[in-house]
Amino acid sequence: MKQKIANTIRESIAVKEAICQDEQLLHTIQQVAETICHSLQQDHKVLFCGNGGSAADAQHLAAEFSGRFYKDRTPLYAEALHCNTSYMTAVGNDYGYDQVYARILRGIGRKGDVLIGISTSGNSANILEAMKVAKEQGMIVVSMTGATGGNMKAGSDFLINVPSTDTPRIQEAHITIGHIICEIVENNLFGE
Repeated sequence: MKQKIANTIRESIAVKEAICQDEQLLHTIQQVAETICHSLQQDHKVLFCGNGGSAADAQHLAAEFSGRFYKDRTPLYAEALHCNTSYMTAVGNDYGYDQVYARILRGIGRKGDVLIGISTSGNSANILEAMKVAKEQGMIVVSMTGATGGNMKAGSDFLINVPSTDTPRIQEAHITIGHIICEIVENNLFGE
């Protein structure tokens, strides 16, 4: 059992090591942080969406922006789009689950806002629909996916595709990358 635990930790480390060796991916992470900073400085917002564990990651990262990360500072406008269960169940029932994020973006998405879609496969239908609406609204689209980027790759302004096909390892890396972005944004906007 201890060996299995150690092996799983090593697998997680290996994914993060692969990220460290990928200059293009590191550059994209930096660009996303800078883009979010610029958007927030222009009084725009950061909106997150995901399903299952990725919805939990979306909510976690939105809270880091809107609450605090390291610094006691002004809150930043960030939210996870799935937190209103009455809305989610009504739209899922009336329009279909693939429309739950697209519909709310039609109401609140504005040009210059950032949409961060999180999907380990890159093929989540409701996130793909949200990306279409985000593009129509003039939003900036960031996709956090696994290795291939899936169908989300094509509609992304920025693709953060973790070099793995193992869902738990991808999700662990998404949180690490999300924390790095939060730290960069916080430091850029509020000083180091």
